Amino acid sequence: MSRIIHLSDLHFGRDRPDLLGPLLASVNGLNADLVVISGDLTQRARHHQFEDAKQFIDKVTAPILTVPGNHDIPLHRPITRFLIPFRRYKRWINPDLTPQFETDDMVVVGINSVDRFAWQAGRLSTRRLKHACAAMERAPKHKARIIVMHHPLEHPIYTKKKPARGAKKALDQLLSGGADMILSGHLHAWHAENFKVTSGTHSAVQLHAGTTLSTRLRGEPNDFNVIDISPTSFDIQRLSFDEENQRFKTTEARQFSRASLKS
Repeated sequence: MSRIIHLSDLHFGRDRPDLLGPLLASVNGLNADLVVISGDLTQRARHHQFEDAKQFIDKVTAPILTVPGNHDIPLHRPITRFLIPFRRYKRWINPDLTPQFETDDMVVVGINSVDRFAWQAGRLSTRRLKHACAAMERAPKHKARIIVMHHPLEHPIYTKKKPARGAKKALDQLLSGGADMILSGHLHAWHAENFKVTSGTHSAVQLHAGTTLSTRLRGEPNDFNVIDISPTSFDIQRLSFDEENQRFKTTEARQFSRASLKS
């Protein structure tokens, strides 16, 4: 069995410093095999915000896999955003925009879904998708195939944001490539269900984290996800911040059968 902790939308620069201690205590106490951060580590991609994010990452005891979000490229410096959008992210966080992590029972693949030309919307390029599908296809069949990106490929009906450009085509391609679960953020709203579309008989779980540290709430508490992967299931817990007791505690629990995802 493997355990993933899924954080998202930390937004250093618009974060809650009072949550840092409880978050680190909770994350480091859960004995994860991997901690995933699905983008928006910063609010405005400034050096000091990336430095704060790096200091947080350095205090996490488990291995970390991150992908950038749209807030991790400069919004108000268009020349920098168009020509060298990820320079600061690469310097402070990770030079690899398509990271991978593998254990005996899972392979986790990051996809960069940020579009420098359409700052908020996101984009899934053919090259990025081919890279992810190739990584999944190389993995033995028994391993869970998990994709991490910032922008969701399906949105709950209550959100006003539109999915990234090419989201439907990208989802079809990732499902055909064998994806079993796709982790994302961006909406600052928690969501867990099977995707509505399938590729033949193959389906996948979509899991959105809300915002783990940001003050930019959407009527929901700060939260993160814990995913336990067994040969037969994905067991998901949502841990939300309890203001009264100043700690993260389980507020949702879902189980998805891995047998139901494939024929």
